Amino acid sequence: MVREFKLPDVGEGVAEGELVSWLVEEGDTVSEDQPVAEVETDKALVEVPAPVNGTVRELRAEAGEMVPVGTVIITFDVEGEPVEDASEDEETESEAERSSEPPGVDEPGDGDGDEAGETTADADRDTEHAGDPGATGGETDEPATPAGRVFAPPRVRRLAREEGLSLDEIRGSGPGGRITEADVYAAAEEGSGESAVAASTDAVDAGEETGEPAQPVDSSEPRGEPATDLQTRTERQPLESAPEAADRDRTLAAPATRRLAREEGVDLDAVPVTEERDGEAFVTPEAVREYAEAQRRAQEADAAAVSAGAGGRAETEAESGQREERIPYRGVRKAIGDQMERSKYSAPHVTHFDDVDVTELVETRTRLKERAEAQGIRLTYMPFVMKAVVAALKEYPLLNSQLDEEAEEIVQKNYYNVGVAVATEAGLMVPVVENVDRKGLLQIASEMNELIQKAKDRSIALEEMQGGTFTITNVGGIGGTYATPIINHPEVGILALGSIEEKPRVVDGSEAPRASDDASGETTSKEIVPRHVLPLSLSFDHRVLDGAIAARFTNTLAEYLRDPELLLLE
Repeated sequence: MVREFKLPDVGEGVAEGELVSWLVEEGDTVSEDQPVAEVETDKALVEVPAPVNGTVRELRAEAGEMVPVGTVIITFDVEGEPVEDASEDEETESEAERSSEPPGVDEPGDGDGDEAGETTADADRDTEHAGDPGATGGETDEPATPAGRVFAPPRVRRLAREEGLSLDEIRGSGPGGRITEADVYAAAEEGSGESAVAASTDAVDAGEETGEPAQPVDSSEPRGEPATDLQTRTERQPLESAPEAADRDRTLAAPATRRLAREEGVDLDAVPVTEERDGEAFVTPEAVREYAEAQRRAQEADAAAVSAGAGGRAETEAESGQREERIPYRGVRKAIGDQMERSKYSAPHVTHFDDVDVTELVETRTRLKERAEAQGIRLTYMPFVMKAVVAALKEYPLLNSQLDEEAEEIVQKNYYNVGVAVATEAGLMVPVVENVDRKGLLQIASEMNELIQKAKDRSIALEEMQGGTFTITNVGGIGGTYATPIINHPEVGILALGSIEEKPRVVDGSEAPRASDDASGETTSKEIVPRHVLPLSLSFDHRVLDGAIAARFTNTLAEYLRDPELLLLE
């Protein structure tokens, strides 16, 4: 029996996830609850467990692919149950299951897939360039797509959305009528770009007949005037025009090799091969890299020729392109950006700055640090600040609230869940320590340290980053002083801590006795001495509270930080 496993809903509001890596391969034996894949959502990185004991039958998505929740990503042969033929699985596949990466054409003989058993699902590239979206490069027509069913991998669906196209209006050229990226581009250019596509095709054909590298024609340029824009030429130069390119209808390659080909911008059907599997051409990663490098060298030579005729402009553009790198903007990074944008443009931000003498706090923490370490707990200044923040929030509850815009109500929270912003390799995460008002310093420190480590390891659970009522971020950890932090929506306040530094401060005689006479004849004592000073930056939502309340809150917070013994009363 074949068990199909769909990408689960790994968190509230998560619609899709990026399949970061497979932890198993086809043919591997797995046990129930064994991690089989790592999936990154816009919330966190999670491991997907196997639902059964058995053998991995087929991996239906590739690493790096965005997969909608509910899509079948892997199938298993269940232990102790008869193995079904792969053709039966193909016939019973549902529309949702077919929305993942197409498995390709069945291999001769054994119906079970192996690592190298995948075949390309893309249409013949020359046919696509010629503008015939219905052809697949074979002699026989592919079966028509059943009515009401659209077959396309997630990346193609996303591309169609970006182009503002409906998949129902696009005719697929892949096996079984599957829609490819080329089909989407062709549909997007239809009408306005047909002449350009035809001109490029003519150029390709001419290049094949003469043996010379074909030069694509830009229909936007006046006839009779050659294009000199290097970027246009290099981006639109088809790989098939290279003399060393192969020309196959299908190619075997492992999923990792296919991913490498996409990253290098290489057509697998054009890569020369020296290996075969079951009589079919088999492409290795080394072959892809060699072919991609050959293409780059050819393009560099072409760029040099263009530069000579364009006064060096092309050379400047080529050098600029080599210094640039495009990093995918998605997953946690995009979620952070969306959250910051939503908060910044929905809540009118105001930032109040102040600083506080924390010399007594530094001394207190120094005395307690060794005792905390004896219990295996690292005691930083943050637990003291969290307790002081909660004490100030109790006096000014508007800072511990949320604006319900639909109901037009301010919701004051009677619980105190404090988030601590943590910089990780994936971006900023905010673990939340719950009920800070009910916990002692060591318990807060222990829980906070554990959550921070889990955030850095990307093992933190989604629920451990939800439910916060106020957030603290520490810019002083990297030497910062003041900041204008963006509120962690839907909260209404966030506090940024600067770096604690020694600065000159004027203190009274009880701290630094030095007698002198003032104008009235009374004896006073003042002294300029070095003191430990902590900068504070409080950003708040001006819709919910005014600057006066924010200033009073900061003054109260400073009072607790200046004299940490007051926290014993909380």
